Amino acid sequence: MLRADLHIHSSYSADSSATLEDIVAYCLRKGINCVALTDHNTIAGALELKQKAPFTVIVGEEILTLSGEVIGFFLTEEIPARLPAKEAVARIKSQGGLVGVPHPFDHFRPSAMHRHALEALLPDIDFIEVFNSRTLLYSDLAKARRLAQTNGLLASAGSDAHIPSEIGNAYVEMPEFSNQDEFRLALAQGKIFGRRANPWDRMVAIIAKLAKRLKKH
Repeated sequence: MLRADLHIHSSYSADSSATLEDIVAYCLRKGINCVALTDHNTIAGALELKQKAPFTVIVGEEILTLSGEVIGFFLTEEIPARLPAKEAVARIKSQGGLVGVPHPFDHFRPSAMHRHALEALLPDIDFIEVFNSRTLLYSDLAKARRLAQTNGLLASAGSDAHIPSEIGNAYVEMPEFSNQDEFRLALAQGKIFGRRANPWDRMVAIIAKLAKRLKKH
């Protein structure tokens, strides 16, 4: 069985301090043997991690669209930010990828998908993230789970780790898979485990983002 953290970030994201080496080390330490690396608006880190890691890596991307964020899994081509949501989803699908919505209904994230856009995208969505360790309100998580159940969508979970110690705060225990179709079947059989992150971890991510900006100047 896999213990899959299906939403993590590396230093290829502007607000993350986790190097690829950190990710490998912490996954091995915590017994996480599958990750979806979903850096903001890039797949460069995920492609590199897939070559380095001694465990399963899903090449993903968390894409900021004009209507909020979507996630693509099993990508081979990077999708730029600031596209209309429908176009971003179409680009994911065109390369055989799966479409997910991270942290829907999160009151404290400006990047959460707008409700009207989410409803319009439902026919093309493959999975909903029903547990995100960085979502503060249980009521927001409950809304996400109801959305998945009501619409017959797969339920996903991830730590949304931006620092190495967050990895494994949430994961899905699921069967092994070798492609997109098998992943869908495995996720449908998955069992979600998780705990919410320490709010201080979000501050660490903000500090990391500011530090990176300062380096550029």
